[in-house]
Amino acid sequence: MNLDVIGLGALNMDNLYRVDRILDDGEAVVNEVISTPGGSAANTIYGLARLGLSAGFIGVVGNDADGKLLIKDFQQVGVDTSHIKVKHRAQTGSVLCLSDRRGKRALYVRPGANNRLSWDDIDLAYLDRARMLHVSSFVHDQQFRMTQELVARLGAATSLSFSPGTLYVSRGLTALIPILARTHILFLNHREIRQLTGEDVVAGTEVCLRQGCRTIVVTLG
Repeated sequence: MNLDVIGLGALNMDNLYRVDRILDDGEAVVNEVISTPGGSAANTIYGLARLGLSAGFIGVVGNDADGKLLIKDFQQVGVDTSHIKVKHRAQTGSVLCLSDRRGKRALYVRPGANNRLSWDDIDLAYLDRARMLHVSSFVHDQQFRMTQELVARLGAATSLSFSPGTLYVSRGLTALIPILARTHILFLNHREIRQLTGEDVVAGTEVCLRQGCRTIVVTLG
């Protein structure tokens, strides 16, 4: 069966702490705590599946309760989870997120099992069944290099959607050029495009277009 989209990215449990403001130093009260399945690419694939697209995901989780919950959450909306691998003696990735009333966030990533994603976990024939591959970031250098090579080997019939996030943007434009050259849709926020290109939103978009991106989506907050 062919798929509309396959996601590749970190699988995390997001632990969200609502606070009045994020402190540089000091003490404050937590107003609310929410734990929910997350990961940039995972959130996108979950949303697309809910909209009715046929979707799958490639990633890794630990052999723990969080890993089982992440897989079950995908399955409830019809995402193909057959290519999510369970890593024994590893903890599922997690993110600690502080979010204040103004919408500012501070995220602290514990990659866990995500650092163990390897070529043995990726089936190129499976990717060739997708109209589009949606890729987001990992923490470790090994997975970044894998992403670069994977994009280079991606079949011509599969389009690429790329959401680098702060982790990959911080690597700099030169490091991302091989991926951007193959990207059909690039997702950045206004801070990321300034950091990546050194330009404002409009000029930064033009920089990304010159690298080969077809469409640039910039969120403004």
